[in-house]
Amino acid sequence: MSHEERVREALLATGELPEPRAVPVGPRTKAEGRERLAETGRDLAALQEALYAEGSTGGGRSVLLVLQGMDTSGKGGTVGHVLGMVNPQGVRVAGFGAPTEEERRHHFLWRIRPRLPDPGRIGVFDRSHYEDVLVPRVRGLLPAEQWRARYAEIGAFERELTASGTTIVKVFLHISPEEQLERLRKRLTDPAKFWKYSPADLDDRARWPDFQQAYADIIARTSTRDEPWYVVPADRKWYRNWAVAALLVETLRELAPRFPEPAYDRVAELARIDADTLTSARATGSRG
Repeated sequence: MSHEERVREALLATGELPEPRAVPVGPRTKAEGRERLAETGRDLAALQEALYAEGSTGGGRSVLLVLQGMDTSGKGGTVGHVLGMVNPQGVRVAGFGAPTEEERRHHFLWRIRPRLPDPGRIGVFDRSHYEDVLVPRVRGLLPAEQWRARYAEIGAFERELTASGTTIVKVFLHISPEEQLERLRKRLTDPAKFWKYSPADLDDRARWPDFQQAYADIIARTSTRDEPWYVVPADRKWYRNWAVAALLVETLRELAPRFPEPAYDRVAELARIDADTLTSARATGSRG
């Protein structure tokens, strides 16, 4: 990312949410956004490759990108456009919908822990452990004292991850109700999008103020110095993609992953290759 910008600082969650069509930092137009995404993608791929190499040789660090947002805010699209620019071997994507019967029999974090990224990987949660506060609260599935207690449990869980070497990047994709309505309409008019639609989407839309308040409380209660929340305006898909990619690049640059030094004598191995090349050349010449 050749443009020197403090993306994390500009998108850090504060008391006020930005306008969903705002461009608080970075590119201002769709054309510029696409160009900048390509640049940022090259930087992201290089940094991720170094992190993957580090993890493959004993390093213990990883990154976890947490994506939350209303239906149609672009969580899946962000995964495809941003993480699609890097080596898939170094990425682990997990999505969390409504818990299954088996998952309900366990602590709400039981289903989360097995999906955490291994060392050297970028993990992505398309929805996350925050669903287990958000949905029970808005839909009235648990008493208030139970879902409120989960704030502290999530805080302890995230501190544990940070201490173990996982850097968490939490992103709220902020979409307007008007843009959501247009995207829902497209899901019902484009055959390639039919599968994305659920009648429950409109049920949740009717609870829009409740969801927005729940998200505001989640951000206020769980954004910390080491595990902060970032708010990305998501009405403009091109801006959303660039912003999330830029957040990852800034995070990885701060981690500064390094390609490991070889655990062998590099000069000696080059000499062996040169000797083998000469042997092959002589054998080829003698047959001629």
